[in-house]
Amino acid sequence: MAVPSVRVAELRRVAPRRSLALLTLFAVVAVISTAPAIADFGSSFIAEGGLGYGEPTAGDHLQTVYHFWLFGQQLEHGAAPWLDPYSFQPLTPLQVNLSAWPWGLPFWPLNAAFGLVIAWNVLLLATIVLAGIATYAWLRELDLPVEAALVGGIAFAVAPYRLAQSDGHLLGWAAALIPLVLWAFERSRRATSRVRAHVFGLLAAIALISIPASGQVHLALGAIPFTFAYALIRWRRIPTAWIAAATGAAIGLGYAIKHVSIDTSNASTGRSLDQVKMFQASFSDLVSRFASHDIVKAEHFVYVGWLTPVLAVAGGVLLARRARLLGALLLTAAVIPLVFALGTNTPIYAPIWRHLPPLHFTRVPGRLIPIADLALAALVAVAVAWLLTKVPSSRRRIAAVAAVILVAADLIVLPFRASAADPNNAAYRALAASPPGRVVELPLFEPGIHYGSIYQYYELQAPRQRPGGYSTLAPYPAYHFFWDENRINCGILRPGDIQFLQSLGITTLMFHVAAYKQSARGNAWFAWRALQQAGLRATAHGGPVWLFPLTTGRGPAQPPPVKEPNHVAPVLCEGWRGFQMRERDAPIWLYTGHTVTLDLTAPGNTTATLWVDNRPPSYFVVDHKLTLKIPLSGLRWHSIVLEVPQLFLDANPPQGLTIKRLTFRGN
Repeated sequence: MAVPSVRVAELRRVAPRRSLALLTLFAVVAVISTAPAIADFGSSFIAEGGLGYGEPTAGDHLQTVYHFWLFGQQLEHGAAPWLDPYSFQPLTPLQVNLSAWPWGLPFWPLNAAFGLVIAWNVLLLATIVLAGIATYAWLRELDLPVEAALVGGIAFAVAPYRLAQSDGHLLGWAAALIPLVLWAFERSRRATSRVRAHVFGLLAAIALISIPASGQVHLALGAIPFTFAYALIRWRRIPTAWIAAATGAAIGLGYAIKHVSIDTSNASTGRSLDQVKMFQASFSDLVSRFASHDIVKAEHFVYVGWLTPVLAVAGGVLLARRARLLGALLLTAAVIPLVFALGTNTPIYAPIWRHLPPLHFTRVPGRLIPIADLALAALVAVAVAWLLTKVPSSRRRIAAVAAVILVAADLIVLPFRASAADPNNAAYRALAASPPGRVVELPLFEPGIHYGSIYQYYELQAPRQRPGGYSTLAPYPAYHFFWDENRINCGILRPGDIQFLQSLGITTLMFHVAAYKQSARGNAWFAWRALQQAGLRATAHGGPVWLFPLTTGRGPAQPPPVKEPNHVAPVLCEGWRGFQMRERDAPIWLYTGHTVTLDLTAPGNTTATLWVDNRPPSYFVVDHKLTLKIPLSGLRWHSIVLEVPQLFLDANPPQGLTIKRLTFRGN
């Protein structure tokens, strides 16, 4: 028997009992796919996991929660919900909040009723249910039987990459909108009245525009041509017109986002192929079901199953016999994103990258994989539909259950872990009760580094403007502030630093011991000591968070909440990777009272600055190699800071000084 027809189905009215059963089934799928994190549903975020050391675990989920909260916060105060009035202030113009739509709408009442953690967890589960039900409904509109459509819906709901990109990144959430577009298009296509046709056409258009509107511009690069091609193949005047209009609007929105956010950010010059290579997958990643929770390696996770691709190929062959263009589209949509995910491991990506300007602003070539996940799910459903026709009717239900179990077992990866929250921190309660003023947190983080999400989370407990923030599209002034001041993280506090912070309207410093631990910065002791030496005193603390007013305190110095480093070994602060400089400023602490010898090398003629114990700097040139002898007096901790200003401007990766040998005498 041939594959079931994909011609338009007759009007169906799904019984309430069936609708409830569907909702229940996909809710169970969502719960299973979020194990084991779901066990801490009321107290921890379903996200990437990791140690928080008493603070919330850093991750994109905290940034996303902040953006969702900001949407309602702005509306409550009669302000523009698409603007962020807190991050990178007063350094930059107000930033655009790209992640608020459409998820900020339901998050607003959920947060008010249940709090941040439950609101996030409910919405995450809802997007898994939406992905499954929307795919099921679309496949039913293509006249596939219930059992086959269920298999397809589950395949997309638990698609490994889509799920893994839902733990904080909104790519997986936005991907659920694609089958919604296709379902609404089909409903408009077969509508019995012009009004219904336009209503469903409008819904399809809104869902499509919402993909770039939610900040997922990379996904939109694939979703827009995919849905437009689908609309042309399944032509009907009204729904195709709506998709065409939405295509134009989505493209225009993408250009607007580029102009408003990308062109003014650190990413304005685009990404390099070297950055693509860092995030691209290998061929073995396609068949490896073990996801990494390392930020970079997680982007290599492009597993598509073993059984699923085989069924999809069979489904593509079967579908091509009855609907050649649709079969070709789904096969193309299944293959191209996977090939792109391999990046320069294939010979075609680099030439395409060079001649397709939008790709110059993307660094993760796998971001189109959710489109492949949907196409694979549809093709699997076609294959299952055909296989079920070969089974006697008395055993068809058992065969359908077996198909569901086999496909789900082939794809399930359980990428979620419980991520700690800190909903009522005493230090931030004290900050919320303090007089108005901006706040700065230590350690400072580069704007594009995810550890800054910790501070965005605490922003919800004490809304204040701050010069820090977390955004891969942060403007240049935010980066300049970080490069100028990040030495404070390691206790290099120079005369005038406190006054500079005060000149920005900053009245409070929040010291995060746990953020130092999470980011593996082992220099919190030096930073605490520098604040005490500057006359600052903590007036409140909640767990590992301490509040310092930026005014000279009274009373004795407060003991540090961390251990003093061992006197024997040098302490290389942020700015070093091993013994090579990776940032503009690279501090070192040494416990000694004698001359220190540094044997340095550089890739070329490099001008550098040397700061010793915050005394006036000296300048030197390293012509490939140089030996510095630095006399120090007094047995104590001494600071040495090497600075190479051009590292801030160089292309990634920076090439600075390298210490070939460091010699000093301790006790």
